Amino acid sequence: MTTHDRVRQQLHALEALLREHQHWRMDEPEAHLFSSTQPFCMDTMAPIEWLQWVLIPRMHALLDSAQPLPEAFAVAPYYEMALTADHPQREILLAALQALDALFAQDES
Repeated sequence: MTTHDRVRQQLHALEALLREHQHWRMDEPEAHLFSSTQPFCMDTMAPIEWLQWVLIPRMHALLDSAQPLPEAFAVAPYYEMALTADHPQREILLAALQALDALFAQDES
């Protein structure tokens, strides 16, 4: 299984997790919310929204067009700070994001 395949698999797992815990929204945020210049659109979107509306679709777009994946990739550290300690799914979300990050740290060989 290639890195692209493993990343796609982990993105599907992350989406399933968000859906399972009722974090998946059906109503897309307004267009202007995507024009943030802040990392993770932190000034316009909640952290979970950014996963659904930015990370997952953009990563799928890279995979679908067989583009190279980012070399420096780590989103879990942001979520360790952004998700409050009492967030009900904090640990399971962090585990899924750490698993995604780990795919980018692996040697391609």
